[in-house]
Amino acid sequence: MIIPRTILYQIQKNLEKKPKIILVYGPRQAGKTTLIKQILASYKGKSVYFAGEDLRVQEVWSKPNASLLKKQIGEAQLVVIDEAHKIENIATSVKLVYDSFSPFFILSGSASFELSQKINEPLTGRTVTFFLYPFSVLEIPLKPPDISFTSNLEDYLRFGLYPEVVLSSSEEEKINYLYELINTYLYKDILAFENIRKPKKVIDLLTLLALQIGNEVSLNELSSNLSLAKVIVEKYLDVLEKMFVIISFSGFSRNLRKEISKTSKYYFVDLGLRNALIRNFNPLHLRNDTGAMFENFCIVERIKALVNQRKMANFYFWRTYDQKEIDLIEEKEGKLLAYEFKFKEKNKKHTAAKEFLKIYPKSKFEIISRENLEEFLRS
Repeated sequence: MIIPRTILYQIQKNLEKKPKIILVYGPRQAGKTTLIKQILASYKGKSVYFAGEDLRVQEVWSKPNASLLKKQIGEAQLVVIDEAHKIENIATSVKLVYDSFSPFFILSGSASFELSQKINEPLTGRTVTFFLYPFSVLEIPLKPPDISFTSNLEDYLRFGLYPEVVLSSSEEEKINYLYELINTYLYKDILAFENIRKPKKVIDLLTLLALQIGNEVSLNELSSNLSLAKVIVEKYLDVLEKMFVIISFSGFSRNLRKEISKTSKYYFVDLGLRNALIRNFNPLHLRNDTGAMFENFCIVERIKALVNQRKMANFYFWRTYDQKEIDLIEEKEGKLLAYEFKFKEKNKKHTAAKEFLKIYPKSKFEIISRENLEEFLRS
């Protein structure tokens, strides 16, 4: 079963305009290759596909030679290079072909900073960037008698939304896949980055973060627990964000005397990966972290929904020195939207909301629960 991705339509629209170099970033196993196949199947012009992992492809595209590369692409109007970050000098070669012959390009890469470091500066002004995350719940077709994705919410909180997981038929298949994702792909990506000499420490760091989702993280505490220098912990956190494993939020503040702004919270791009790290796939009624997982889920799904629609926003949490806190502050189109996530209590009063609205009177506050979650994600 192939589930169309939202950004497929966005990319198809771009292929009807002036030729550009389209960059598709995302974590491993998020479905980039499947997306590319869908694009190629629907494209009406001539196209050519290259796999960046192919040694012959690497040999040819690592040499910026216009006549040689022209022979490779022929009369193609669309050139696709999957896993482009594996090719040396790829930006120079792509720039040469693009400037000389003006085809469309689609370049995909798993680890964003590997590809962006090789691509962004040489190709300034020529690119359009898309991000492909694991499935958004809004992308998954409903099966009768379900009338809302919340019918499957427990599955999504326990096993996440990687395509392979969503399409697996049994819990055993889902769990085995997620453990394989850690043991193979995650380690492989970590080992691919220079100056990371202790990959197990990176996994240990992720495990510590997995136990603290929804809480502010102390770098000093992480440093102490891992027996690593603080600067190394910061570097590893940066790498993990650029690998699309975690997302960080800083504190929102325009009133520095009362508000905390210098700490961070970390959420997992996929909860299945998070639960595999702590080896806990228990049903929700047997867990004490359901609220934190629901918060993680809501925030990441909100990000996916906006990214898929090409809408821009800044995200923060909010906390005062006297411990008043709001889970998510969304700054979009000059407006502040404040959200608190409650797995059970939609109508429970929130003590921090009154103070936040007093400080920022033009903002809006809402509590998000299962009852209004879909409305929140579609807004």
